[in-house]
Amino acid sequence: MNQRFFFCPKCGGGLGYVRHGPRQRLTCGRCGYIFYENPAVGVAAIVMDEKGRILLGRRTGTYRGLWCIPCGYVEYDEDVYEAVIREFKEETNLDIKVTGIFSVLSNFHNPELHTVGIWFKAEVVGGEPKAQSDIDQLGYFHPGELPPLAFPTDAKVIREIQARCLERKTGK
Repeated sequence: MNQRFFFCPKCGGGLGYVRHGPRQRLTCGRCGYIFYENPAVGVAAIVMDEKGRILLGRRTGTYRGLWCIPCGYVEYDEDVYEAVIREFKEETNLDIKVTGIFSVLSNFHNPELHTVGIWFKAEVVGGEPKAQSDIDQLGYFHPGELPPLAFPTDAKVIREIQARCLERKTGK
């Protein structure tokens, strides 16, 4: 197990792995505090146009040049629904209304950070499309004709979108 944290956030003592039940957990050698390494929560909004294409953004910074469903992290004191609306606005300048949850998946693509992603279904209710924040380009893409994607879980979600669309068309 790779240790990523070394000091207790409560007292500054050294952290080390100690068995607690079935798991090894980081535990402070000074005060006994158990430091739970919980995943961060990410949110993304799936917006489709009238032609059945999905809105994607091309990333800057981390994963530069690769595309993703507009996404971001939930702040500590923020509701997940508020977070997806905020993140989508920050990246696309578009206002959305959340219409449901499409998928919830664990993301293991970054060895530095385990995240849990929530992909919401949404529709645009205002604003003018403009790439901003950590996105430099926006585009609608047919699920079968995608640019290179940043995240394997986005690819999985888009495959599920295709499968559901096929089910509706064929009635299966």
